[in-house]
Amino acid sequence: MLAAVQAFHDKHDFRNTGGEELSYRVALMTEELGEIASCVTKGKSKDSLSEEVADLLILLMGTGIAAEFDLNTAFWRKMEKLMQRESRMVNGRIRVSEFRDMD
Repeated sequence: MLAAVQAFHDKHDFRNTGGEELSYRVALMTEELGEIASCVTKGKSKDSLSEEVADLLILLMGTGIAAEFDLNTAFWRKMEKLMQRESRMVNGRIRVSEFRDMD
């Protein structure tokens, strides 16, 4: 998947045309998250939801490319931390967090 996203960036020369500027990418990710929210809150089809989630995933992967970090390494480092955390029920839903400043 990462190679396909890199090829997309290369095809459109994102590095030299503003497509890898991080604040721009944050705005695009915010837009995609809004589209995911719309799918969920308006009961849109699973196909619509999956397309929007894929859009966000592509943007996230592209942000790793733009910021020049290894997303695979970052993912596994974070998963290791998450697997060490405890979970709690908060307002009737499970939450996995560090629970700082909470009693």
